[in-house]
Amino acid sequence: MSALQERSPVPSDFAPLPRQADLQRWSEADTAARPARIAALRARVRSEGIDGLLLTSHADARYFSGICFGPNEEPTAGVSGWILITADAFAIFADSRYTVQARREAVLATPLDPGSDPGGAIAAWAQAHGVRNLGVDPSVIRHAIWERIREAAPGLTLTPTKGWGVALRAVKEPAEIERIAAACAVADRALAAVLPKLLPGATEAEVAWLLEREMREGGAEALAFDVAALAGANAALPHGNPGSRPFQRGEVALFDFGAQVAGYRSDMTRTLFVGTASDADLALYQCVLDGQQAAIAVLQQAMENGASALPSGRTVDEAARAAMGDANGVYEHGLGHGIGLQTHESPSLSRGAPEIPLPSPTVFSVEPGIYLEEQVGIRIEDLVAVDLERRSVRTLTRFPSAPLIVG
Repeated sequence: MSALQERSPVPSDFAPLPRQADLQRWSEADTAARPARIAALRARVRSEGIDGLLLTSHADARYFSGICFGPNEEPTAGVSGWILITADAFAIFADSRYTVQARREAVLATPLDPGSDPGGAIAAWAQAHGVRNLGVDPSVIRHAIWERIREAAPGLTLTPTKGWGVALRAVKEPAEIERIAAACAVADRALAAVLPKLLPGATEAEVAWLLEREMREGGAEALAFDVAALAGANAALPHGNPGSRPFQRGEVALFDFGAQVAGYRSDMTRTLFVGTASDADLALYQCVLDGQQAAIAVLQQAMENGASALPSGRTVDEAARAAMGDANGVYEHGLGHGIGLQTHESPSLSRGAPEIPLPSPTVFSVEPGIYLEEQVGIRIEDLVAVDLERRSVRTLTRFPSAPLIVG
């Protein structure tokens, strides 16, 4: 069984905030990379036999055009940020709230005000640019807009396309990985700062707020997602919400949280022991840790053996489950997910992941868990960066994963 950590981590154990020069360098790297990103998207359009594509996520808008929306702006922005692309045209929807911003930031795209009829605006743009077959993701576009496009442009074929932008974003550039690592460091420092305050009697909501505040004051421009701080049996809820339940001596404290730095996100989970740890809970913890280490070992072996491709996400998930054996409560969710401009991106590491090699270079989570309803939940989550060409497997989350007793 893994030895307990001999001392609690402190914030100075982890990387400092990025400097202004780093932020500038990352911005310049995006600007330099953007023409190649657009070219790759156009190549995909050509290879699929269509002549136009609509992308609707703000992450795609930032990646391909450069416009930077706020982290929670997508629900209120309407269709602003949707991009349209052909072999020789590139437009971005920007209503009056975003027109100036689009001119400043999306310099390679033509701002287009959708007015009150976005479906009609899409149809008119497609007709003006000779688009006969437009790729549209039916899982994200509203049915009413889909039907309005068909009504306004009867000769236009709408071809279902899904996830083309996120598939290209799965392969990470060096400056993207640096930003994810910087976001990990913010989260690492924040948890280390909160440890002295994680005492019996502190409630889930109180500790969740402390962790959020530490991230925001410690360099996060936003949270990657809402903080989960779960006590005891509540930790068996894989995506539980913090409430008024206090942490108690002898229970676990599970934290799932992430920071955002320069647009890029982190995601980590740590399960700590309050005051003391039972042998049964430590054994469960070791089982989860064995699963995570086995998954990472599969990736490392591929590098060491000179493999020409990475294993599939399904293969990595299978390795984790095999190491965890027939323990009760082994996770039913996926082992991991890609991360970058969104918290959940491609690739997937799960039983349902496609049997194709993982992309490279890329970053994804590895987060096995054990959940015993009304008893205990344990999960350990780290972000891992893999680069087949460099024969590199790096854990970007630096907060130690050995069991830790606090309070």
